[in-house]
Amino acid sequence: MDILKIDKLTKVYGKGDTAVKALDDVSFSVKKGEFIAIIGPSGSGKSTLLHLLGGVDKPSSGKVLVDNTDIYELNETNLAIFRRRQIGLIYQFYNLLPILSVEENITLPVLLDGHTVNDKHFKETVELLGLSGRLTHLPNQLSGGQQQRVSIGRALISNPAIMLADEPTGNLDSKNSKEIIDLLKMFNKTYNQTLIVITHDDRIALQADRVISIEDGKVASDEVIRP
Repeated sequence: MDILKIDKLTKVYGKGDTAVKALDDVSFSVKKGEFIAIIGPSGSGKSTLLHLLGGVDKPSSGKVLVDNTDIYELNETNLAIFRRRQIGLIYQFYNLLPILSVEENITLPVLLDGHTVNDKHFKETVELLGLSGRLTHLPNQLSGGQQQRVSIGRALISNPAIMLADEPTGNLDSKNSKEIIDLLKMFNKTYNQTLIVITHDDRIALQADRVISIEDGKVASDEVIRP
């Protein structure tokens, strides 16, 4: 079952002679539970692609269907709700709210929806992330690795259809990088969580089920590593 379909996705910045085509007619699909790495040199369009998949930018043309919903057919309000519920985003620099505790940062998407946090799911998630003893801490009281664990928890709390990670280890040392990737792989394999990671790190890419290479805004290759 395809959880994500990208059809002829194009993104152009600027107009006329100054126009830059960041993405050029990109199409591929992702099955539920796949772990996909998207690689490419700086300026290749991979981060633009991730922002379009996450609903945080709009394409010039083309479609993004998440769990059969064409996200760019939604109005701004419904897109924000859909993104909060169905797309888990993990950033290189964590993007945690500094005045909120670990628990508050993780549960924020659910609370913004006006829903009650599932205590069982929350406790299980923070235990797996090794954060049970840090729930009242503020982000500035945590290490980089711990802050990224909080970011993962926030991305997972709503049980999203897909999880998107933009260079999730780019700000971490090798030990914490390995731990973060091991955690993402665990959630992918144990909970069948669909995972798409943008990375410059070949070691991370080679752990994925599939590697998509982006060059000059196009899909240069799409290789299955593990069937």
